[in-house]
Amino acid sequence: MEDIFHWCREGNAIQVRLWLDDTEHDMNQGDDHGFSPLHWCAKEGHTKLVEMLLQRGARVNATNMGDDIPLHLAAAHGHLDIVLMLLRHRSDVNTTNEHGNSPLHYACFWGYQAIAEELVNHGALVSVANKDGDTPLDKAKALLAKRVHDLAVESGQELKKISFKDQSWLGLKTRSRDATLSRYKGINIRDLELHTKIAISPSGETWRGRWQKNDIIAKILNIRDCNARVSRDFNEEFPKLRIFSHPNILPVIGACNNAPQNLVVISQYMPRGSLHELLHSAAGVIVDTAQAVRFALDIARGMSFLHSLERIIPEYLLNTYHVMIDDDLTARINMGDAKFSFQEYGRLYQPAWMSPEALQRKRSDRNWEACDMWSFAICIWELATREVPFADLSPMECGMRIATEGLRVQIPPGTSPYLTKLINICMNEDPGKRPTFDMIIPILDKMKR
Repeated sequence: MEDIFHWCREGNAIQVRLWLDDTEHDMNQGDDHGFSPLHWCAKEGHTKLVEMLLQRGARVNATNMGDDIPLHLAAAHGHLDIVLMLLRHRSDVNTTNEHGNSPLHYACFWGYQAIAEELVNHGALVSVANKDGDTPLDKAKALLAKRVHDLAVESGQELKKISFKDQSWLGLKTRSRDATLSRYKGINIRDLELHTKIAISPSGETWRGRWQKNDIIAKILNIRDCNARVSRDFNEEFPKLRIFSHPNILPVIGACNNAPQNLVVISQYMPRGSLHELLHSAAGVIVDTAQAVRFALDIARGMSFLHSLERIIPEYLLNTYHVMIDDDLTARINMGDAKFSFQEYGRLYQPAWMSPEALQRKRSDRNWEACDMWSFAICIWELATREVPFADLSPMECGMRIATEGLRVQIPPGTSPYLTKLINICMNEDPGKRPTFDMIIPILDKMKR
């Protein structure tokens, strides 16, 4: 595991690319000091590697143990091209580290005029004071201080000093992930500290807890007969869900096989919960059309990646219950909700999101990619309407009527015409005429702008 940080420091693009291609490797993990691969590449000035990591979904605002984000390091070491690249990927230009320094503090201190100018042009505040009471202007030499001051005045900044205020206790920053999240596969159930039962469903119990100082979710599978064959299949199948290499996939961290008592699947805890909770809870994030499109794009990217892999065990049923929302409002498809081969072959608990043919035909007779596209259309409908599909029907009645009576969601007047058209395209009654996720992504990307 240490090799990835060494390769990033020395700029070994071939080895970094090969490492990233392994789905079990987590590009957002940190070393002992919390430096992620992106931190190291930004610090060392490896532009191509920074670009590669950002394209693969590296977190641009993840912090190390000193609360530096990659932008701090790029600015402090004079890498203008990397600074610009990070800013294009929405790096937080005014974030401060444990000393209260912003990236602009470092650009001014080291005399990097071009970087300081770009930071101010992107909204960096010249009047933010660090723990010592110094603003970026205080750190700059006279000529640079005047240039930065004049730029700030031109952009309409107020120049009254903003005193340092420690907000670390609010927990607003996103740390690079503990490397143990992607290091271990088999976990001893006695090492889990499960403290809060979150949900009970026919497929099992979901608990919140702690493991290796990480907040986790543990799903204890409900298996009637956890025999040797089930235990063997579980050990073969759960590693396929450890997909760390995509920003829109929430991987299974590991599992406990404590047969014959328990089979447990472990995932990272997501404070915002599922997309379903976020859309339909009373005190959730306001999801306007722009945010709805961003969520839809995240889901499409995640599903496109899953479709590029060999079909994961044996099925993944897409719906908003199975899409989790990260703390930075990234939608991530939860691999902990995939069904194992030994789980409830005929039982369906969320048929409202399923296509007619998925409810009618045997698995071998379905086009799963087309079925997933129908489910995606229902997710878009839910994002657009903020309603639960067929909420007034029981799951059994809902499934029967979709399969045999042509029951379909109705798009209400006033819905975005772009989303309306997209829903209708993705819900084509002929599975062969539905688009692929690769075809949908450019459409959503254009709608996002």
